[in-house]
Amino acid sequence: MSLSMVGPGEASVDDALVRARRGDESGFLELYRSWQPRLLRYLRIREGDDTADDLAAETWLQVVRDLPRFSGGLDDLGRWLFTIARNRAIDAGRREARTPVVLVGDVTTIYDAPAAPLEEQVMERITTARAVAVVRSLPPAQADMVGLRVLAGLDVATVAEITGRTPGAVRVAVHRALQTLAQHPAVRVAREEAT
Repeated sequence: MSLSMVGPGEASVDDALVRARRGDESGFLELYRSWQPRLLRYLRIREGDDTADDLAAETWLQVVRDLPRFSGGLDDLGRWLFTIARNRAIDAGRREARTPVVLVGDVTTIYDAPAAPLEEQVMERITTARAVAVVRSLPPAQADMVGLRVLAGLDVATVAEITGRTPGAVRVAVHRALQTLAQHPAVRVAREEAT
């Protein structure tokens, strides 16, 4: 799936990108609304619910700061946005390793963003929250690639570039991860509920 296939509002998102680069707040807001649900799903898979919102906010702050210097189209924007998010998550993990923090329970409700169409039947009938929990059960590297490829909707080449792997390695890892997920009890339950 190419990021240029944003949907019916592709032209408006392209226009929003141009306007946002010029400093137009409404253009930035359109970009935010278009990308934020996928960004949050990815960060929830990578880091969990406790820090996903904070990391997304840090990501958007950097985007706002650097957007006037950004050049490229929607594909480039997606690659850039998820690279920033991944780097923020890695930095947060390093900070946490240096200075562990005891967290208290989350008192907010989880925002369940509308799920994008998924590539494999394995994930079709699972709610976003359930999908995030299931994908988080994978080894971290596989969860990272499935989050970027399936839930964020990035193409194989983009995921390979972001994760520093070859496209073949990404394809194999995602395929194996989806085979593993097909056997997950939550996926089986979702399949039974659908029939």
